[in-house]
Amino acid sequence: MSRKPRYHSIILNVDLSTGKIEKLAVPSEDLDKFVGGQGLGMKILWDRLKKPGVDPLSPENPLMFMPGPFSGLPVPSSSRTCVVTKSPITSPVKSAYPHASTVSYSNMGGFFGPEIRFAGYDGIVVTGKAKELSYLVIDDDKVEIREGKKFKGMRTDAFDKAILTELGDRRFKTVYIGPAGENLVPYSSILHTAGRAAGRGGMGCVMGSKNLKAIAVKGSGQPGVADHTRFLAALEKARSALYGSAYAKSWAEQGTARAIVANSNAGTEAVRNYREGTFLEAHKIGGDAARRDIWVKDIACYCCPLACKKSGMTKGKYGGIVHDGPEYETGVMLGSNLLISDMPGLLKAIYTIDDLGLDQISTGNVIGFLMEAYEKGLIDRGFLDGIDLKWGSVDATLAMIEKIAAKDGVGALAAEGVRALSWHIGKGSEKFAIQVKGLELAAHNIQANQPRGLSYATAARGACHMSGDNIAMQHRRAMIDSIGLCLFPTFEPALEEPMLALLSAITGREYDKEAFEKTGERIFNLEKMFNYREGFRREDDRLPDRFFEDAFTIGAKKGAVLDRNKFEEMLTRYYEDRGWDPETTKPGKAKLQELGLD
Repeated sequence: MSRKPRYHSIILNVDLSTGKIEKLAVPSEDLDKFVGGQGLGMKILWDRLKKPGVDPLSPENPLMFMPGPFSGLPVPSSSRTCVVTKSPITSPVKSAYPHASTVSYSNMGGFFGPEIRFAGYDGIVVTGKAKELSYLVIDDDKVEIREGKKFKGMRTDAFDKAILTELGDRRFKTVYIGPAGENLVPYSSILHTAGRAAGRGGMGCVMGSKNLKAIAVKGSGQPGVADHTRFLAALEKARSALYGSAYAKSWAEQGTARAIVANSNAGTEAVRNYREGTFLEAHKIGGDAARRDIWVKDIACYCCPLACKKSGMTKGKYGGIVHDGPEYETGVMLGSNLLISDMPGLLKAIYTIDDLGLDQISTGNVIGFLMEAYEKGLIDRGFLDGIDLKWGSVDATLAMIEKIAAKDGVGALAAEGVRALSWHIGKGSEKFAIQVKGLELAAHNIQANQPRGLSYATAARGACHMSGDNIAMQHRRAMIDSIGLCLFPTFEPALEEPMLALLSAITGREYDKEAFEKTGERIFNLEKMFNYREGFRREDDRLPDRFFEDAFTIGAKKGAVLDRNKFEEMLTRYYEDRGWDPETTKPGKAKLQELGLD
């Protein structure tokens, strides 16, 4: 089999400041070492930002849309696009650089990544800043930067329809920002199909800083494979592993919402600003309730048999909403975490956040923090612009969401995240400001789940539940986000062998389990090198005090709390096992030489 990877080997590079559009060749060595998606995006970021301290909102910071080698091929669940940039929300405890921050990556499903590959590219890199609000149109080789002032301030649901009308061709696949991204809210998101999002790490903020409202892509080509015969055989095995399986059917039934009740019962859910792990009313917003009361349609991403996304329709006070959700993260962060058990109200909050272009996770975390600060008397209604921000209040939550997206009044401060809020409020509030490196935690609580705490503490982009709970998982997930495959089907053991065979057949490089994980280790270490260069050290791999001091008072894990000494010992072993200095977390020379990163 040929050793030459079968990629397009072309990145579309767009400089919005100059209007220069060019196709850049991707070195074969980079494809071999970093594959695509998250990995290739990370390598480009490392190469482009050669010096630390670049302002994430400067024209220099690249915003990258990176599919993987699986994208655009008929591989089950090969829908993912990894958006990669330098984060506008994270920062180290100490650094010589005022704009020091972590790498940021956010992964979204849908149809955008495959369309990039249909158009003939292995990724899109956007730099610069347009003089006025603009959008980018890519139709195979034809690429244009168009003026978009008439779309200024438009919310994502309306814009999703308006841009396709403007283009006159529904075959275009689009990504875009809402008012929050235009207003440079640091945790604003990039939306696709008005419900799928690259939400984590401020992707919409970086896109807004470039005066870029949207990108529309349409392609007519097809990526190739190195060994077509082997590809077809592996494809048949992959399809057999998923299509019609009990595993796939369980996803189609409830999607991630099935975990809302399960994780509450297990005591690992974010409840009342992470004060508890069990929500006694979780059954009112879980998968069974959603299937019974609101879901009207199951939705699948490109080539996916799981169809885990659900579209719901509400009635009553918050009626008239048709939108995706609740999923686990959205249902917990806007439901359990805020003690909201009103399903129509919950869906209204989810819809509003997407419509404004905010990150669901960070927004729910920020509102939960403010609810607790208000409950404890650390802030009053005057601080909150008159909003009675009590636990369980849908109306107060909706009012705060609007203020955050507009940076209006208290929303201007809340838009900076929980860490900035705790610095402003003081009075011990930093103990329950639930963030790591400035990025808010996701919906998985950790008083009773120490391995997930390791994931939050050591992930490259700040608090991240998707990074992996141990070293092997971190390597594997870095690779999954690099090949363009969704994480969910990879939990099916029968997919392991055909996944490796597909990757080998597509790229022309032989991947067994060891090579797969070693490549993931290289990607993870390059991310660490970027962060270390920016000034991040062991003191930044720190969890909030809440998890070590506030034991659960209810539920199956009542009394659970992390042991600080044991957690620090686990961190030390983690660094040593990685070949990093346990005092500074600097990657060791021997490890970098082993990975070809020296």
